[in-house]
Amino acid sequence: MVQRFHDRKEAGQALAEALTHLRGTSDLLVLGLPRGGVPLAWEVAQALDAELDILVVRKLGIPWQPEVAIGAIAGNGIRVLHEDRIQALNLPADAIEAVARDEGKELARRETAYRGDRPPVRMTGRPVVVVDDGLATGATMQAAIEALRTQEPSRLIVAVPVAPPETIDMLKTLTDETICLLTPERFMAVGQWYERFDQTSDEEVMRLLGTASK
Repeated sequence: MVQRFHDRKEAGQALAEALTHLRGTSDLLVLGLPRGGVPLAWEVAQALDAELDILVVRKLGIPWQPEVAIGAIAGNGIRVLHEDRIQALNLPADAIEAVARDEGKELARRETAYRGDRPPVRMTGRPVVVVDDGLATGATMQAAIEALRTQEPSRLIVAVPVAPPETIDMLKTLTDETICLLTPERFMAVGQWYERFDQTSDEEVMRLLGTASK
């Protein structure tokens, strides 16, 4: 078993191998969470001969430490909050609203940039695989799952290369299937499990989506 991934391409290929039981599934849809999840989702969609699209979700971070999540938002007004963390930090409601407002603007910007004039794909009645490059608290993926459940897919599968065991245990209660290649006990950040973890650009997301649509 690999202990670290070289980059997102290798992680995506490894995920695709773990998902080979889905190859040949009728009407299969693979969704990448931008930005970092899209290169992996592209590899998965190519290997499984599935349609590729995106689901834009934004993490809500602590105002003075944005990389630490207190929740996440997705389209359709979906919001997931870590109430225990918010209470422990004694965060006022107006501070949370300010973060959610800013992230909502970025969510809308990304939707427009990545999708352009292309309408959202149909998800109702389809088996859907949601891919990201790794999870910490799982708040972003939880928001994605809640948003997707409103679309009534026939089956909902989450696939990630790395996440803490407790995050995967939580997601297994929310999905039909959850695939995770590495579940290290000593988990600090997603990037520590990659040799190369460069930021994925908007341009790369759009290029991969354009390649997949052809």
